[in-house]
Amino acid sequence: MGGMFETLRNAWKIPDLRRKILFTIAMLIIFRIGSFIPVPGLDPEQLRKLVEQGGSLFGFIDIVTGGAFAKATIFAMSITPYINSSIIMQLLTVAIPKLEQLAKEGEEGRKIIAQYTRYGTVVLGFLQAVGLYFGLGASVIGGRGFVSFVTITLTFTAGTAFLMWLGEQITEFGIGNGISLLIFAGIVSRGPAGARNLFTYYKAGSFGSGILGAFVILLILVVFIAIIAAVVWVSQAERRIPVQYAKRVVGRKMYGGQSTHIPIKVNLAGVIPIIFAMSIMAFPSTIISFFAPNSTNPVIKWFMNSQGGIGYALIYALLVMFFTFFYTVIVFNPVELANNMKKNGGFIPGIRPGKPTSDYIAKVLNRVTWFGALFLALITIFPSILQQFTGVKNVWFGGTAVLILVGVALDTVKQIESQMLMRHYKGFLE
Repeated sequence: MGGMFETLRNAWKIPDLRRKILFTIAMLIIFRIGSFIPVPGLDPEQLRKLVEQGGSLFGFIDIVTGGAFAKATIFAMSITPYINSSIIMQLLTVAIPKLEQLAKEGEEGRKIIAQYTRYGTVVLGFLQAVGLYFGLGASVIGGRGFVSFVTITLTFTAGTAFLMWLGEQITEFGIGNGISLLIFAGIVSRGPAGARNLFTYYKAGSFGSGILGAFVILLILVVFIAIIAAVVWVSQAERRIPVQYAKRVVGRKMYGGQSTHIPIKVNLAGVIPIIFAMSIMAFPSTIISFFAPNSTNPVIKWFMNSQGGIGYALIYALLVMFFTFFYTVIVFNPVELANNMKKNGGFIPGIRPGKPTSDYIAKVLNRVTWFGALFLALITIFPSILQQFTGVKNVWFGGTAVLILVGVALDTVKQIESQMLMRHYKGFLE
């Protein structure tokens, strides 16, 4: 933690980086201001009650949006359509050869894919806005009509499109990944409300009276710090496979002979599996809550009443593990890696080049991914476990929120360090 603040302090001393940091802060302030601008035609108080009744799903959406969802503001849908569009484009890039070729063409190809992602964001944002319009009850939307439909859906869609633009401006002219920082800012902004929520539970005697209640609060804080430490450890952890390069003589020069390693991160998939699993679990319960909230069907009733329960959490955890393996297979190809090593004269000590090398890398990757998947699953169901023991709903510092916070913070600090290092070398060259 001290190293992080030291990096920020050193970056502040460099004029160029100071401008980038100030620009990023200004963009985040604009984001927070927009989170308080209401959408015409919606009743924020009724939507807040709907969020409170919607279980952990709506609670997490409200945390990620920084409270914009419950307040029925222009940023209520947050940057979720952009994330979904990016995920879809990643999958299509693997499945469609033309897109895969574009991805390999360098900067120009990535610009075209980014443009497709923007179009997809607007389309998905409008579809989500339409779903919200028809899904929200009559108590939230004062009166339905063509003008009301156009106003509300286009306002929601424009809010998401503006957030996408804001994130891209931060990425280009500021520090860090803009989209990630918007989510980061939304979650951090809910911190005071989360602390106030815990204090309200304490005053109401939900944790017991006197010393017992104070002890429970202290225990929750200790667990919170332990989760942060665990997430940092797993985010930084990697399995290093040693690689040796054979010596080659080309003309009068000798190449190779050095030793290096292949780093395989324990949490290679990041937070993507949780987003995938959340989308799958959210779909049936969202449809039911919007269109059949009073149904007597036992399956529908289970979906409506199980959020926060053990059964719901276990299904959620299994989906997270499945998508962890699924995403890892997409982004990491042991066969391609083994072939590249073989072409460049590299080999793993004790392992023959070619198929034995790819099999060995796949075996190591599988073991590491098992640990990462189990950790993500445990982090995901942590709020449900805490709710069972303490009765606290919509925990602000649930595992998913902490995972996003830590990941974005570490990535931003690394980017600052790399920019400082680049300027340091520029000084030598001059």
